[in-house]
Amino acid sequence: MGKDQRLAVEKQILKAEQLYKAKQFKKAGKTYHFAGNLLLKLNEYEKAKVCFINGAKIFMELGRFDTSVELFRQSGEACLRANNFIEANLIYKEALNLIPKLKSEGDRNSNHVIFSVLSYMCSYIKGTPNEGLEFLKRISKKVDKEFFKEHQLIKLVSEITLALRDNESKYVKKIKDNIGDYKLREAELKLLKYILLITHIKLRITTTFELDKETYTTNEILNLGLNFDTKSLVEIINDSFYQFELNQFNITKFLINLSDNLTTNNKPIVPLSLDIGKENHLQFKIKPHFQVDNSSIGPMVLTCELNNDLIFHYETQLIIPTLVSPPATLTASIRNLRPPLIDKTFPLEITIENQSQGEALDLKLNIEFPEQLKIMRGTTNKQIYSLRSNEDIKWEINLKPLEAGDYVIKILLKFVDPDQNEIEEIKEFPISIKL
Repeated sequence: MGKDQRLAVEKQILKAEQLYKAKQFKKAGKTYHFAGNLLLKLNEYEKAKVCFINGAKIFMELGRFDTSVELFRQSGEACLRANNFIEANLIYKEALNLIPKLKSEGDRNSNHVIFSVLSYMCSYIKGTPNEGLEFLKRISKKVDKEFFKEHQLIKLVSEITLALRDNESKYVKKIKDNIGDYKLREAELKLLKYILLITHIKLRITTTFELDKETYTTNEILNLGLNFDTKSLVEIINDSFYQFELNQFNITKFLINLSDNLTTNNKPIVPLSLDIGKENHLQFKIKPHFQVDNSSIGPMVLTCELNNDLIFHYETQLIIPTLVSPPATLTASIRNLRPPLIDKTFPLEITIENQSQGEALDLKLNIEFPEQLKIMRGTTNKQIYSLRSNEDIKWEINLKPLEAGDYVIKILLKFVDPDQNEIEEIKEFPISIKL
């Protein structure tokens, strides 16, 4: 039976082509329309779309714009049945170009609303609802204000928008209860149910952030956990109203908004399959580079896909990590530039180095020598405004040993770290004087 039906359709398409070549345009358009409806019954959605579009273009040539608009809507339906939402959106937008040519103002108003809302719905289902809203706003300028405001489909869009803005599922319930008021066709109604499914899921997902520490220095990696809880989604997925069988729930992209001092060091590999009905734990590594007044992680935007067809973006909350500068630590060293012998002057090189990540501020240095080492030249006190990370300071002091023996040289360090903590250190160095 199926083979016979396909042969019958092929004959209709061939007939339509012959009628068009014979310039019997009206009959050709009707035949394409008839063939498209037969193809829908055979689930040949792509071929049905082509037949409807061919018919629409023929009626455009005849100036039958009302029939052409209807055929464009049916071609959009064929795309929806195949879950080809992007193609359907293009068709709805093309149909909108014809609507100004309709004779009746009522038809123009009605079709402007219908096709722009269908376009919005296709944008929503592919994860770009704001793009759909902007397009709808542009089209609204072509419609009587009162008509636009009171149309059931416009109220539908408003309630979907309010549901997301107010994070309230009561709007979803209201739409479900009034589903018959929107006068949508079967495939269009299925599209609306997909939108309600996505909206309901977005409202019921819960996420929480967890950091493995309360405070980090700017040279430590932040281990960030994201708990993506889908336990509440089981009831939604199993709701017979949606007529939807979930095969896959994937996260396909992570967009992490970070303050300027942070970068992502590691994040989960995508696509990442989620287990519905469970709490999914995702791990991220965030690297700080420097200190700022208000470090922040998030909001994080997750691109989610249901069955690789339905796309939506889920936005998490913001988390404020506590970052402090690492403590500044200074190293000191001395080096004899000549052997220290009794009654002979030798140069001693002193080095103060900041090998830490923190900056040492208002640095005060004082060198103490035993009385058996006479200072011949050089300064024992220094004051430095700042010694940054990986910077050092060197200078020489000429000493003359007066007696042989083992002695200790002390270096006293006093400075302020980036968090305004005052730090004092004493470094001691043994030195042997020989005859």
